[in-house]
Amino acid sequence: MKSADVTSVRESFSTHVAGEYDVVVAGGGASGLIAAVSAARAGAKTAVIERQGCLGGNATTGMVAQYLGFYNRETRVAGGLAYELTQRIRALGGSEGFARYLLAEASASPVPLINFPFNPEIVKIAADEFAQDAGVDIHLHTQIVKPLLGESRVEGVVIETVSGRSALRAKMVVDASGDGMIAAASCVPHAGVEPELKRNRQPCTLVFRMSSVDVKRFRAVPREEKRAIALEGLKEGRIYWESLSFCSTPGGKDAVSLMSRIFDIDALDAADATRAELAGRRQVKTIVRFLRERVPGFENAILAGIAARVGVRETRRIIGQYTLTEEDIVGNRRFADAIALGAGPMDLHDSKGTGVALWMPEVPFEIPLRCLLPESVQGLVVAGRAMSATRDANGGSRHMGTAMCLGEAAGIYAALAARGEASLRDPAVETVRAMLRERGALICVEDALAAAEAERSEIMKFKAA
Repeated sequence: MKSADVTSVRESFSTHVAGEYDVVVAGGGASGLIAAVSAARAGAKTAVIERQGCLGGNATTGMVAQYLGFYNRETRVAGGLAYELTQRIRALGGSEGFARYLLAEASASPVPLINFPFNPEIVKIAADEFAQDAGVDIHLHTQIVKPLLGESRVEGVVIETVSGRSALRAKMVVDASGDGMIAAASCVPHAGVEPELKRNRQPCTLVFRMSSVDVKRFRAVPREEKRAIALEGLKEGRIYWESLSFCSTPGGKDAVSLMSRIFDIDALDAADATRAELAGRRQVKTIVRFLRERVPGFENAILAGIAARVGVRETRRIIGQYTLTEEDIVGNRRFADAIALGAGPMDLHDSKGTGVALWMPEVPFEIPLRCLLPESVQGLVVAGRAMSATRDANGGSRHMGTAMCLGEAAGIYAALAARGEASLRDPAVETVRAMLRERGALICVEDALAAAEAERSEIMKFKAA
């Protein structure tokens, strides 16, 4: 009798095809939600696959209670479906609208900007309604196992749920997983997995919320005093980076914090991902005690919630038909196939230290459709932070407002490709751009400047009346 091989098991089975779609979107975060709505509105039969119990990604399960990337300084750069979603959230009472905010206030390089703070619980409802109203089939609590691969293209995905294993066939797949998992499994070349990066990625952050906060008192504390408190906390080992970073949901009685900093994590490693969650909660425990003891306005605050999962800043990035660089951003490079605008800020956290490189580009920067497209693998388009960009450029293009704009473009391209009207070699750039503009999207610098001028004119007319 031969001894059993304990290092592997052999599996052989048939997988039931549970559905056929024009477009399947892998991931229901910021880019995936918008990609699914975008494809559906473009006439594609669309499904979105999400492993959590809600859509929205970092905005909901990650509890990051603000959208960045909608404004570059005073200029709004995100329109279309992304802007429409903010208006839905506001109509539901989930936000009081765009506001001025000093990002990383206690750091050495704070950045004033315009953000969109919101209640993540309301965003869950808004996201449900947004997708359902567009006719998207929503698959929650669903894990994508692998892509369905044909000879030269992606033909769908294999999924697993509590009901078992099945497959969804699709003419096009949008990889909005954040980690580029579909692209990687489909043999699309990618960066961000170099051995020297494994232990030198930007740190993860576990967001938490405190209630019964005297927000007005905290906001009134001078920035210099806040920085002194933060540096004291760092020296004592009670906080983890140079920030007392908070935003509040409508009502102004709570503080949503991005103060944890979890080092030495490769989020593509399951054991590391577990370690990050455990370390994050240990840090939250310490930070909460420090806030109550040392920070004005937090004396009576209580821990009210911890995000369902840590936030991840970087993993894979595809090597697409074009790779966006920091030089493109700084140099204000224009692209004939621009389909979205990035706003910044440029945001790179020390992989081992307590600081952050944070600055706002002088002007909005254009992102070409080619950054979303593989060189040769058909049936696939990528949206979100796994797009083709250098590590530095990714620091300015991974904000949720930008990710949503990328998702809208990816959804339109996928819908066109599903009916044979676009391809890798002929991506129907002018059609994609025209459809984006019809929806009010801002896809190039001139669009954003024209919209800003129109908004100023409307304000002047209102004041004159």
